[in-house]
Amino acid sequence: MTPILDDALKRLDVALGLLEASVSRRLEAEKRRGDLETELQLMQDDRARLAGELDGALTRLQRYEAATDDVSQRVRVAIGTIQSVLHQAGELEPEEG
Repeated sequence: MTPILDDALKRLDVALGLLEASVSRRLEAEKRRGDLETELQLMQDDRARLAGELDGALTRLQRYEAATDDVSQRVRVAIGTIQSVLHQAGELEPEEG
């Protein structure tokens, strides 16, 4: 072969090597991007699920707080009633205050 042809083949080989490396980098970048998109979607799904669970927990908490307030009020009324009955029976001195 002639030196010009050998030189051209070497340049072509180098160019093909650079092209292959560029394609490999591009494919790897696309794969990483796809992995990141998948991970982002999973995180968004988890966030939506957790938001739903949090809403449910807050609703239950509000119901428990309302029930606690109701029970507390009933206990105060019961204590007052018992104190009144004991006072009427002469078993308890009236509280000052």
